[in-house]
Amino acid sequence: MYDQAENLRNIVRQQNQHNIGNAKVITITSGKGGVGKSNTAVNLAVCFRKMGKRVIVFDADFGLANVEVMFGTMPKYTLKDLIYEGKSITDIITKGPMDIGFISGGSGIVGLNNLTHDQIDFLVRSLSKLNELTDVLIIDTGAGVSDSVLEFVVASPEVILITTPEPSSLTDSYSLMKALYKHPGFKGDDTNIRLLANKVRNEEEGRSIYEKLSSVVTEFLHGHISYLGMVPQDRILENAVRSQKVVSEYAPTAASSYAYNDVAKKLMGEDSKVEYRWGITQIFSHFVRGNS
Repeated sequence: MYDQAENLRNIVRQQNQHNIGNAKVITITSGKGGVGKSNTAVNLAVCFRKMGKRVIVFDADFGLANVEVMFGTMPKYTLKDLIYEGKSITDIITKGPMDIGFISGGSGIVGLNNLTHDQIDFLVRSLSKLNELTDVLIIDTGAGVSDSVLEFVVASPEVILITTPEPSSLTDSYSLMKALYKHPGFKGDDTNIRLLANKVRNEEEGRSIYEKLSSVVTEFLHGHISYLGMVPQDRILENAVRSQKVVSEYAPTAASSYAYNDVAKKLMGEDSKVEYRWGITQIFSHFVRGNS
């Protein structure tokens, strides 16, 4: 039996030799559910789109389908159809508002560790085409500490960690960071982890949340996270979510919309100078390697 993970890595290396430029990859994660992870993903997608960027959101939370609910569009095909039904990468990209694309991982993510050589080759070649189809790929992971979440985060150059003022949210965020730093494939210098404080009263509370988490990460893990910004508790945002709308499109003058826009500008501004390693297909190489 061939070494599946090593085979995938070799294919990825070959593909990336031909990729002159890679799309910007941003992975959004959290230590627990219900903190606004998927909401952040879709709102940043809208903000990037308003900047003129081509955007695709990859919904890697196979347990929940929050992205498609928020976009109000049901995908006809998922990653599973790409792998097992021979669909093309463009077939499984569903168009949401403002022509934002999204890909549903579905149960296809679970099956990545049981692929044949031909399926691996087809998957990697297909995913490498995303570099031509998008400027920004946003990966919305599952919540909590799981193998799939860790593998996506380990492989990503840019990670946004969503945390709220709830004590349990901070505790779960630290648990995620602790598991990440114990992961054999994690290299802190290669991954820029930034905290986004969600559902806060003001900037001061957002900074306070960051300082609390940053201090324990520094002291007990000898690691580092930086502060990305905050999104305030906003009744208009809550109304938008209930109406299955994206607040940045639904109410662009809302306080939360301004906050998401500030975060998007920061990510596209100073961070555009960051040199990203390997790119999109590396994400899936790590996932398969970690679960094989």
